[in-house]
Amino acid sequence: MQRRALLSAAGCTTAWGAMGLLMPGAKANAQVNDLNDAINKAGRQRMLSQRMAKAWLTLAHQADTPAARNVMDQSVTLFERQLAELKAFAPTPAIRETYDKLGSAWTAQKAALMGTVPSRDGAAALLQADARVLALAHQGTVQYETASGKPVGRLVNMAGRQRMLSQRMAKFCLAAMLSVDAAAATAEIAKARTEFLAANEVLRNAPEATLRIRQELLLADGQWVFFDAALQRMGNASQNSFRQVSEVFVSSENLLASMDRITGMYAALAA
Repeated sequence: MQRRALLSAAGCTTAWGAMGLLMPGAKANAQVNDLNDAINKAGRQRMLSQRMAKAWLTLAHQADTPAARNVMDQSVTLFERQLAELKAFAPTPAIRETYDKLGSAWTAQKAALMGTVPSRDGAAALLQADARVLALAHQGTVQYETASGKPVGRLVNMAGRQRMLSQRMAKFCLAAMLSVDAAAATAEIAKARTEFLAANEVLRNAPEATLRIRQELLLADGQWVFFDAALQRMGNASQNSFRQVSEVFVSSENLLASMDRITGMYAALAA
């Protein structure tokens, strides 16, 4: 009852709803169709590296356990499938090499995610592993954008990066709440917040932005309000810690779902 009241008060659709918006679209297209689709999926790998870490840290807080476990399990499955698809589609040896390296880095992150019980003790190692995966996933996304050679490819990449930033901020917030390098986590959140807000303005004002894209960005603005409010309450001793973790988890899922739709709209323009 307490959790239902929390989610209702926050105006959220619940983590299940956000995940439902993201995952079926990803499952419907089980191969890379073209370079624009590759940019979208490559960018989604960046997001998934952070989303899985966020889910693990949520479990370390012993909060939102069923939803966090489902988010992690489904994200692992999607990451591995897209990794194989992107490597198979790679149009150049350099891109294939990036995805070979990403596969090795992923092995280390997966071991940290699935091979340890989520707890404060394992959090530092997890953050180190996901940083390597994120760096290589970003490298692959940039390489695919370059291979595309289309101006709108930059917007697909940028919108896709917003998905990652939503999960990265949530991840660092949950790490800070575990007192895992809290000062560095706070600095990373501030940096990501600045990047996120600036990029949304670029996406909104881009000549390629359709009315539908701008409308979805307005919806994303609303989700951002809830998410940013949850971030701002980080470390507030007067707040219930379970409530804080749940708010960060759910609001980040809802923001992610909105940014995923926007990325798909830009990818459709690029086709």
